[in-house]
Amino acid sequence: MACAAPLSTVRGPGAPRPVRVLEAVAFAGLAFFVLHIQSGIGGAALDDFANRWLYNALILLAVALCGLRAASVPVDRAAWLAITVGVAFWAAGEICYDFVYAGAPPFPSIADGFYLGFYPPLYVGLVLLVRSHLSRFNFSVWLDGVTAALAAAALGAAVLFEAVLEATSGSKAVVITNLAYPLGDVILLALVFAVFALTSWRPGRVWAVIGGALAATALADAVFLFQTATNTYTEGTILDAMWPASILLIGVAAWQPPARLLRIDLEGRSLLATPAVCGLIALAVLITDHFHRLNPLALGLAIATLLGVLVRTGLTLRENARMVMRSRSEAATDALTGLGNRRKLLTDLERALADCGDTEFVLVIFDLDGFKSYNDSFGHPAGDALLSRLGEKLDRVATSFGKSYRLGGDEFCVLGFGPSAEHEALAQAAAEALREEGEGFRVTSSYGFVTLPTEALDSSDALRIADQRLYRHKNSRRSGRGNQHEVLLQALHEREPGMRSHASNVAALSVALARRMGIGGEELMELRLAAELHDVGKLAVPDAILHKPGPLDESEWALLRQHPLVGQRILGAAHLLNAIGVIVRHTHERWDGTGYVDGIAGDAIPFAARVIAVCDAFSAMTSDRPYRPALTEDGALRELHRCAGSQFDPEIVEAFCRAYLAGELSAAPEQVTRKIA
Repeated sequence: MACAAPLSTVRGPGAPRPVRVLEAVAFAGLAFFVLHIQSGIGGAALDDFANRWLYNALILLAVALCGLRAASVPVDRAAWLAITVGVAFWAAGEICYDFVYAGAPPFPSIADGFYLGFYPPLYVGLVLLVRSHLSRFNFSVWLDGVTAALAAAALGAAVLFEAVLEATSGSKAVVITNLAYPLGDVILLALVFAVFALTSWRPGRVWAVIGGALAATALADAVFLFQTATNTYTEGTILDAMWPASILLIGVAAWQPPARLLRIDLEGRSLLATPAVCGLIALAVLITDHFHRLNPLALGLAIATLLGVLVRTGLTLRENARMVMRSRSEAATDALTGLGNRRKLLTDLERALADCGDTEFVLVIFDLDGFKSYNDSFGHPAGDALLSRLGEKLDRVATSFGKSYRLGGDEFCVLGFGPSAEHEALAQAAAEALREEGEGFRVTSSYGFVTLPTEALDSSDALRIADQRLYRHKNSRRSGRGNQHEVLLQALHEREPGMRSHASNVAALSVALARRMGIGGEELMELRLAAELHDVGKLAVPDAILHKPGPLDESEWALLRQHPLVGQRILGAAHLLNAIGVIVRHTHERWDGTGYVDGIAGDAIPFAARVIAVCDAFSAMTSDRPYRPALTEDGALRELHRCAGSQFDPEIVEAFCRAYLAGELSAAPEQVTRKIA
């Protein structure tokens, strides 16, 4: 058997079926009440039924509709509970008027207290209702709402309040009571008017119905008070139907499909429409006062409205200026990396050429090598993430000497400032930033640079020359040592995956340390290649020796000590890697001359080999090996200090330790997990 869904889950296009039945009964009763007072249907015998019982039943049905909404639907429960309290106050006033005073109360009376009790909780409920549906605060938009509320209040004070004020006389209590009604109506209408302005006059069905209900209440109160003051009010007119109709509309609003006001965007919005309308209303009130004196409240509200319009106009000008600046910034910024784009580069380059005088600067263009393969292997989202990381690294490096840009795709650029002697080093440092490798991928960069204004006097020539040099560099790497270097690294990886990880770690530490010690350009590139290939000779060492868990015997040590020499022979087979082979040959020499393979000492050992020896030892000590567990970082640093002056160059050890403790040396992504002290 099917079960009826609870009210809180039946949200449909309008309201649940039980609620629709209540609404139908209420409006059928309202229609009968209107017909009775207008045409006398049912005769005079039904006057008492219609004016007392039916009239109050309609008000109580409105209370029931609001109360059901608060009780059965969690969304906006606090708001509708407050509204229910307000409507209940109104119902209490009607019952008191008809059944306690039998339609002839003193003025003011307890019934007036109940009627006026309608306004505070209703106002609280409406504020809660609008606040719960506004998820974004924007000062300008809220100022529009406040200005609209002030304008509505000024108009209400000039019309409703003024009419009642002119027609009111009697004791102070009578005057205060008479003025309290239009004042409450004006405040509520001002709030509704503010909501309409906040939502660009598209408030949704809930607020449209509430606005209609409060407008009907305000009109009925104003006419009633005016007629009462002039002794022209007679019971049984269409005016009497306006109050139950307005209260019922509030009950109907409770069950309208909510329109969530999730975004209040200034973009696409007529920024001056609301202030202009509000300003015209305020001016109209002030002009009217010139010919017919209005009450101080209306004048004060009109002046406050104009002040709000002036502030809003100033904010609009400031927002427009910000939007122009933001659009200019977006037009000159690469959306993925946040670096300047090609348009920004051309602007900066032309400005630099125009203002440089005798100052030299450099333009470097980079093209990533291996990025297409990475993109194909890992997908475009991963490729975008890689470009973003590389752009961030490039920007950090370039900030010290210039600006960085992304020209599109996998092309980057740096505009650096400094003497021509430093340009190669600047390009190398930026190229190192555009480098990342991991399991199954290796992304590097080729580059071309041009010195300005020495080699080019305009931006188009500068870009053309740098681009030509970039592709010459890329082609030379494809056919030269870069390709051979990759083959050897892949061979290392196939033989022993951990060996390539170790080599990448040693290379990262060595490059960072050498750069800190002032090495750059081609010398730094050779050091990096030698660090990556320093163990290539181990391709000839048997696995039984490499993986032996215990100490090696003398013959095994003799074979192992030959691997730097084997490495040089392997690299020497490629003419372009001869210089790299010389460095590799000496990576196991000792500062005191007791190392291998040549037993040379001190400064006779190539500087690059001395740097690699320190970094290789640190990486090895902080990694697990078959014959011993890894040392802690502190332990490895202490061991380097202990061996400084005997095994290692003491100056390099000191520089390494200072840089490592300062966090200036970074390891490659493949570095094995180390034990941290």
